[in-house]
Amino acid sequence: MSPGIAAAAHRPPAGRSLFITGLGIAQICSWGTLYYSFPQVAQAMSEDLGWSKSELYGAATLGLALAGFAAYPIGTAIDRGHGRLIMTGGSLLAGLLFVLWAQVDSLPLFYIAVAGLGTMQAATLYDPAFAVVARRAGPLHARAGITAITLWGGFASTVFIPLLQLLLDALGWRATLMVLAAINILICATLNFLTIDRKRDAPPPPRAAGTVEPTPHSAVALVIRLPAFWALAIAFTAYAAVFSGFTFHLYPLLIERGFDVATVVTAMALIGPAQVAGRIALWVLAPRAPVRLVGAVAVAVFPVTLLALELMPPFFAGVAVLALVYGAANGIMTIVRGLVVPEMLSRRSYGAVNGALAFPATIARAMAPAGMAMLWAASGSYDAVLLALLAGSLILVAGFWTATLVARPLDED
Repeated sequence: MSPGIAAAAHRPPAGRSLFITGLGIAQICSWGTLYYSFPQVAQAMSEDLGWSKSELYGAATLGLALAGFAAYPIGTAIDRGHGRLIMTGGSLLAGLLFVLWAQVDSLPLFYIAVAGLGTMQAATLYDPAFAVVARRAGPLHARAGITAITLWGGFASTVFIPLLQLLLDALGWRATLMVLAAINILICATLNFLTIDRKRDAPPPPRAAGTVEPTPHSAVALVIRLPAFWALAIAFTAYAAVFSGFTFHLYPLLIERGFDVATVVTAMALIGPAQVAGRIALWVLAPRAPVRLVGAVAVAVFPVTLLALELMPPFFAGVAVLALVYGAANGIMTIVRGLVVPEMLSRRSYGAVNGALAFPATIARAMAPAGMAMLWAASGSYDAVLLALLAGSLILVAGFWTATLVARPLDED
């Protein structure tokens, strides 16, 4: 079979396909259990066991850092066709770790369970799902599938935050963790196993006669020589630090700046729906817009909103608008993050290249909340934190705009 015929036999998955729907439902459950559950469960644990927030959140920080180290080998394994094993196995292990978490009565055992769950994020959340979609569709045809996956995942907080509170109120934190274990084993693992099938992956792009298909390691070795890779690495590391630090400190930051509690809670509640709305708007209004253009506009929103927050008096309409704009830009950035590899760096070895790009960003996401807390403690005010976030957002803009100027697909003919 010729490459052209083979490629034609693999139709890129549309947003409504069973493949995308299965992965999407698994993403809702994986994000809801592995990511959004921690603050609520940790609060219940603190009240029950008397552990401090620093003790509890240290485990989450360790888990996120370990996820950064796991991103590259997991991406490489998916490039080699092991996506089903990685994502199904990750969900099964997550379920077992939730069972372990439900039994803890000591900090060492708690750290083992939660750090393990943090590591499983690298095997079950967006990055591995994007890599699986890129293998099924081919990197150049993955946009619709990646966008659809982010739309599914965007509903995780809407579904799971109230569900978690209901479970915690009715069952307590230990039984709630057992429910989360069952969700990972029965829903996430099952859907990942049934939907991911390497036999249905698109064939690799044809190579010129006499050339050799690069391995994931050699593809990454070539990509890291590109200035665009390092510009994007700086941009996404800054973005991860800003997003994580702002998310963890948004509530006390707004309270300190004079907003009342009801306004703060309402503004924070607007961010999640705005993320989904931003993704839908991009899908409907600009489905074929180059990712470098979309990203260049989206990154510019962050310093503008942070500067406006610094200068704005505390009134509801203003902070509500900022929350909506900030949330929409965040939603779009998730899609940009999934598409920069094939559209700005390389059309081969998506998982490995994406994993290499994710490593510093994941570490920054893990460390930023603690760093912002130390900055607040040293300065005694969130003014310094807000200025640090503004500086980080400017680094994001500079890095991404630089990448748009120098990026050339590595293997573009």
